[in-house]
Amino acid sequence: MEHGDRLVSRSTRRAGRAVGTGRAWGIAAWTAAAAIPLAFLAVFFLLPVVSLIATGFTTEGRFDASGIPAVLGEPRTWSVVGQTLAQAALGTLLSLVLGVPAAFVLYRLRFRGRAALRGLMTVPFVLPTVVVGVAFESVFGEGGPLAALGLDRTLLVVVLALAFFNVTVVARTVGGFWSQLDPRPEQAARMLGAGPVRVWWTVTLPQIAPALASAASLVFLFCATSFGIVLILGGRSLSNVETEIYRLTVQFLDLRSAAVLSLLQFALVAAVLVVSARLRRRREQTVSLRPTAERIRRAHAPVIAVLAATVLLLHLLPMIALLVGSLRGRTAGADGAAEWTLQNYTNLFVPPADSPIDGSVADALATSLGIAALAATIALLLGGLVALVASRRPRSRVLARGIEWFDGAIMLPLGVSAVTLGFGLLLTMNRPLGIGLDLRTSTVLIPIAQALVALPIVVRTLLPVLRGIDPRQRDAAAMLGAGPLRVLGTIDLPLLGRSAGLAAGFALAASLGEFGATSFLVRPDTQTLPVVIAQLIGRQGSDSYGTALAGAVVLGAITAGIMLLAERWRGEAAAEW
Repeated sequence: MEHGDRLVSRSTRRAGRAVGTGRAWGIAAWTAAAAIPLAFLAVFFLLPVVSLIATGFTTEGRFDASGIPAVLGEPRTWSVVGQTLAQAALGTLLSLVLGVPAAFVLYRLRFRGRAALRGLMTVPFVLPTVVVGVAFESVFGEGGPLAALGLDRTLLVVVLALAFFNVTVVARTVGGFWSQLDPRPEQAARMLGAGPVRVWWTVTLPQIAPALASAASLVFLFCATSFGIVLILGGRSLSNVETEIYRLTVQFLDLRSAAVLSLLQFALVAAVLVVSARLRRRREQTVSLRPTAERIRRAHAPVIAVLAATVLLLHLLPMIALLVGSLRGRTAGADGAAEWTLQNYTNLFVPPADSPIDGSVADALATSLGIAALAATIALLLGGLVALVASRRPRSRVLARGIEWFDGAIMLPLGVSAVTLGFGLLLTMNRPLGIGLDLRTSTVLIPIAQALVALPIVVRTLLPVLRGIDPRQRDAAAMLGAGPLRVLGTIDLPLLGRSAGLAAGFALAASLGEFGATSFLVRPDTQTLPVVIAQLIGRQGSDSYGTALAGAVVLGAITAGIMLLAERWRGEAAAEW
């Protein structure tokens, strides 16, 4: 009897030690999963940004804040800030006006081809800013179909280009929430005699207000920090804070003024996020969720017409004008009209004699694809770790608050100027952390910068999927004896893998089209395609301009193809799941 008790006691102690060891390994693994992305962020984001700002406030090794009143006292500063706010506000308003009807049609109506149309509507958001800027220039610029309107280099064209990107953000953000609402309150209002407009204002709008606030804050943030669009379509007369920082650092090496503007941008982003959070909380209310979709009726014709006009005039017209421009020669034929030609595409492989770039556009495309693939891999690995950590629901309030701060820290690159990031990396990565290696002499900083830009998008793609897992699944697995890592491997990782296709598509597309930070880090022999297009587009009237149009078509087609494949992969995985 005593022998049996000793055996039971030994087995109990062994089981206890095994559980303790497994728990220790689990804690170590989760700590590492959080520490790796934070370390990457600290070295390649916080250090460069803080160092650049500190450099702007340092004179002869001493802190000097005299630049703040000097820069804030210049009329040019407030003109740029006013233009930034005006562009962002108008871009947000137009995106909401066009995006809400798109959300209704794509997420509340049921029709054949809806999934494919949703995928196509994603493409504008991930197109490189350089491509979109060149596309709108080909519509409103010299020789464009709407050049006679005289709108080139005007605020209206900049706002239209900003809405080109962000209508999709509104449609997906609002539509995803709208599709889950119970339609019965709207039906009851109609039965009581309320017309469509009254139903919208009294029933629908209050329900979707939190989603509208979230979408508006995101769009305002994207518009206020736009770089490529304003640089190409606005010029110096319509500069925003982002392009002004670029001008001050590149043309004048005025780090003091650039640092002050960076702080202003931080304050602007923080204010937008705070106001958005308060509006969202104030308008949040309990709503009945009952996913459904209704068939198309005659009453839906006006909303469908708005979506059709958005797709045709805002999205397709610039892309068609870009394609047509790339197939037209700059030399006139016998009748004085431009000739149809494939010469611009030939120039992608064999540069013309007056080409301002080293090598060919095809070489730049190959470089871009290689760098973007590496950047997407980094963003996926780090984003996966962040999503796994941020999706935990600990019982401890301290840990829960820590996860909230961790999630917020990873989103910081969204609110910081890509120009500030790129120039900061260029200044600080000569001997990072005392390592005897000058990273500025290699191309390694380009995929790092692109991964930082793509990381928040990857996290926001993966995180909702993991947060949607019922905690009872993990609890049940743990009760059956599975350790933390086993639970992770059998529940979280399979679901994460099914969303990895879409996240990879977003990461690759965002990296491929990144322009702001990359423009500081490329070298003449390792230029990326967006940087090359920006250089070529500035040479109006030469073969280089046509080559830029052809390069923009190729870059846009590749990016669109990546996103369509990613959406299809996501759809097949969801159906399988």
